[in-house]
Amino acid sequence: MIESLQAPDPLRVLREARGLVELPRLLFRFPELARQPRGQGQPVLILPGYGAGDGSTAILKSYLRLLGYRARGWGLGRNTGNPKELLPRVLRRVASLAQRRKQKVHLIGWSFGGYLARELARERADLVGRIITLGTPIIGGPKYTIVAKSFRRRGIDVDAMAAAIELRNQILLSTPVVAIYSRKDAVVAWQACIDPNAANVEHIEVRTTHLGFGFSPDVYKIIAQRLASGQAVLPKPIGDERRSRWLFGFSRQQRR
Repeated sequence: MIESLQAPDPLRVLREARGLVELPRLLFRFPELARQPRGQGQPVLILPGYGAGDGSTAILKSYLRLLGYRARGWGLGRNTGNPKELLPRVLRRVASLAQRRKQKVHLIGWSFGGYLARELARERADLVGRIITLGTPIIGGPKYTIVAKSFRRRGIDVDAMAAAIELRNQILLSTPVVAIYSRKDAVVAWQACIDPNAANVEHIEVRTTHLGFGFSPDVYKIIAQRLASGQAVLPKPIGDERRSRWLFGFSRQQRR
């Protein structure tokens, strides 16, 4: 499969604008999403994609807080894509949350954020409860994404990076992983999101764009159900008047 893999055509990236359609769909399906299994205060850390920050995951964070999770952004500013610099900082954040809550931390990673989540769990599985990745390239790193050509022009050896990642993938993850991917992804080749090594990875296909992963009601529903992991309690009724406040981040549960 690796031999046939290619980075997405850069001309297709314009299709990512379709991801904006997910926002009204998210609002429309709020009553259904509000009825999803509730958490019990478990800590959740959300890692943004390459070039993004906590603003990109604010709505997802707000939704998980609404369900009863102690969801947090990573608090590290813009994701620079440098794992050597970022992994120690994310590790300190996760260790702090785990120590304070006396629980393992669930990690949700969008694109490159999912790569960081997997690598952290590979090193410190004792701190991580579950991983959910959104359009994360498991194979090849940036090689099978639209940034590959840009990286090559800057003198970055994406083939060497892909080989190093393949070696890392031989160290199997013991932490359960849910890998959400889409064939409509115009940023990351969907085939690169499939983990051929680990037996404890659940792959789930959705119909959205790479941009849409962060706002898709289908993705939110999957996240809520997988995080519940058989420990859910029935949700309290949530009135429609709170719908807009939740979507735009004005819910009281936004407060830390």
